[in-house]
Amino acid sequence: MTWKLPTKILFNFILKTIMQKKVLKVNPKDNVIVALLDLPAGESVHLDGTDYTILKDIKVKHKFAAVDFEDGDHILMYGVIVGKANQSIKQGEVITTENVKHQSAKVVGKTETLGWTPPNVDKWKDRTFMGYHREDGQVGTENVWLFFPLVFCENKNIETLKDIFEKELLHDKASKHQLLLRSLLNGGATVEVEEEEPDTRIFKNIDVRFITHQGGCGGIRQDAEALGRLFAGYVNNPNVAGATVLSLGCQNLQVQIFMDSLHALAPDNKKPIVVYEQQKSGTIDEMLTGVIKDSYEGIKKANEIERKPASITKLNIGLECGGSDGFSGISANPVLGEVSDIMAAVGGTTMLAEFPELCGVEQELVNRCINDEDGVKFLKLMKDFEASVVAAGSGFDMNPSPGNIKDGLITDAMKSAGASKKGGAAPIVEVLDFTEYATKPGLNLLCTPGNDAECTTALVGSGATVVLFTTGLGTPMGNPITPVVKISSNTVLAEKMSDIIDFNAGTVISGEKTIPEAAEELLELIINVASGEVKTKADVLNQNDFIPWRRGVSL
Repeated sequence: MTWKLPTKILFNFILKTIMQKKVLKVNPKDNVIVALLDLPAGESVHLDGTDYTILKDIKVKHKFAAVDFEDGDHILMYGVIVGKANQSIKQGEVITTENVKHQSAKVVGKTETLGWTPPNVDKWKDRTFMGYHREDGQVGTENVWLFFPLVFCENKNIETLKDIFEKELLHDKASKHQLLLRSLLNGGATVEVEEEEPDTRIFKNIDVRFITHQGGCGGIRQDAEALGRLFAGYVNNPNVAGATVLSLGCQNLQVQIFMDSLHALAPDNKKPIVVYEQQKSGTIDEMLTGVIKDSYEGIKKANEIERKPASITKLNIGLECGGSDGFSGISANPVLGEVSDIMAAVGGTTMLAEFPELCGVEQELVNRCINDEDGVKFLKLMKDFEASVVAAGSGFDMNPSPGNIKDGLITDAMKSAGASKKGGAAPIVEVLDFTEYATKPGLNLLCTPGNDAECTTALVGSGATVVLFTTGLGTPMGNPITPVVKISSNTVLAEKMSDIIDFNAGTVISGEKTIPEAAEELLELIINVASGEVKTKADVLNQNDFIPWRRGVSL
């Protein structure tokens, strides 16, 4: 197959030149300009040989018109259509939800095959991480024994088991907030808090995690079946050593549905799975007694597995954003795109998710599909997803959250054009539907909603062993079995919410680092996280979020 060299958006070239500049045009084709600082009305700014007078106060991250717009004119950013003027807009006037509406380019199918120029990966091709090797050849970044119910009726039993196992296996000390309350109960007496506490786990090589959810019965059968496939993906994920599964017995998501899904995914599965069904077990006491005994034996055996060197090509990295701002698409997301390209070049796997946030860039993505059938599949999934959202009384145009809009992402197409930068420029090796498992090295597209927890949940169910999560506004979200690395788009957030941010890409905005420099620094962090040498902030905070996607209900 012959590859054509695509026209690249010149992020690196542009951002090398913005050292403390006030404004930025992301792509030469753009007719809007990004404010890198607060710009008061009347101020004059200079860019690319042109002076612009700011007509109204413009907050940092927001955009203003580079030309005069008439009603119906297209708004261009990242070189693509991101909106349409619904009234006259003067040069220097801020772009808002009042004067611009969502608009994206139409796409009907593949028009050409886009190739790429891979980055130089000499320093990465032989790099390794310390991972957990599984019998099927996959390598995990964590070693987790996972407890989960097939139906919400078993949540109470899962919570009981969580309390038992955590107290007896972890011997957790009181947190500083517990100690604070304790001191208040004692009349305000000061209680010393140790900053560095020793590892109190009985088993040092295994973590025990617990999932609860509200599904498995009620609703529609398709949701229950999808949940079964999702759990099969979690058990097959190399971060999981074994699992304990609780069932009531009469629910839609039968044990056999889950086991059939797992067999389809991993016909030769060797991981131990403990299954208990309450309606067959007698009393709760009798069931829990058996669960504890059998699970303990599995956990003790899994604890014997130790980390060993593995090529970074064994990593499966999920790419996601949440709480995005006006800088996400020009700092954090392009940094992830560079990481994704490096991984694709060395033979690793990445997954770009959040289909509502690919609206408006479909043509480029279709043209990047190696196989034509994947381009067809991608467009069908996009159309079906949008149709289901419309049927529920919404639409892709309603994807930007109030926080997105407040921080400069005023249309879905504008948000999407920036979000898609997480996928870099590498060819797309496969398009995956929700609950399908990634098996091909390179960049994959995974159909998920944009909702943070639902997306992360889906990425991990499709095999992600590390998730990279960019944010401009901040979110503490994590996952029960896979480390979630939080990347800030701006330095203000990284400093203000340092307890949830793992990496600051705001240095790209300030001009301290180029995108490739930041990407290499981030990849080093990923290797350390994957090796267990660095804990993510979400892991420290025990953010173990799990929300399955009910198709058509969530953006």
